[in-house]
Amino acid sequence: MEPAVPHAVPLGQMEVVQALQRLHMTVFSQSVSPCGKFLAAGNNYGQIAIFSLSAALSSEAKEESKNPVVTFQAHDGPVYSMVSTDRQLLSAGDGEVKAWLWAEILKKASKELWRRQPPYRTSLEVPEINALLLVPKENSLILAGGDCQLHTMDLETGAFTRALRGHTDYIHCLALRERSPEVLSGGEDGAVRLWDLRTAKEVQTIEVYKHEECSRPQNGRWIGCLATDSDWMVCGGGPALTLWHLRSSTPTTVFPMRAPQKHVTFYQDLILSAGQGPFVNQWQLSGELKAQVPGSSSGLLSLSLNQQPAAPECKVLTAAGNSCRVDVFTNLGYRAFSLSF
Repeated sequence: MEPAVPHAVPLGQMEVVQALQRLHMTVFSQSVSPCGKFLAAGNNYGQIAIFSLSAALSSEAKEESKNPVVTFQAHDGPVYSMVSTDRQLLSAGDGEVKAWLWAEILKKASKELWRRQPPYRTSLEVPEINALLLVPKENSLILAGGDCQLHTMDLETGAFTRALRGHTDYIHCLALRERSPEVLSGGEDGAVRLWDLRTAKEVQTIEVYKHEECSRPQNGRWIGCLATDSDWMVCGGGPALTLWHLRSSTPTTVFPMRAPQKHVTFYQDLILSAGQGPFVNQWQLSGELKAQVPGSSSGLLSLSLNQQPAAPECKVLTAAGNSCRVDVFTNLGYRAFSLSF
């Protein structure tokens, strides 16, 4: 017996499905193209949308300039993390990382270049990979997530060269200290761990929740975001957003923010953070809240600073989270407009 041929979805019904998708969309990840003129955004449906920042920022921009120039299905599940090399866009989802050539994406030919899966302990294990970090000097990629390990991949050969073990629970975030070279990782176990990339050994552990001034037991011990700037680190999540001096393992500033933060970054003499609530928060290093700039999402999961020297006219901050929109801030004081899936 011949299998039934599925009927084409009527156009009106398809529009309803797409509207419902947008209503329940979460944008987990962002990455700027090497030329600085395009932004990739990855959502909970496994789609990656490419927006033209240069078109949206143009004085002749129309409403359609804020829509994607191309959207493609990248993963079966959510696109948790993305980074760009000088030629490739790397995206991570459940269990694997994939690569796409930027030059091909922009020709609307989004054919997967390669995919890799770290060596997991069992073949049945398909953990989320929700943190990617480039190590330019080594030409390597570090990925981490649900299997509690940091995996290092050689970008030249595609081989996984080492696994760093120490976390006892899910890893949420990674940051690079380039001078050292060291990698910081934070996760559900409440610890920020520093790893020496030369020896592949853990060299320092900061259990943030054990410090009374940072602890917020009602929110849990998890570390959801971290960033580093030489001898300084800022991290947050269940514990308060806190600035740390790494050499002395000392918390120097506890920022007065009740909502758990999901993304943080150093920017000039400020710290930018976002999380529960629709705000991008600007902090002085002393702990003073300089500004709270509202966005269009009820909660924010990622911030991206476009600082590519090749495109100074596209120097913007973008923020995304629990919405189909990606907010664009042309200066830090207000949201100029939103890009939309």
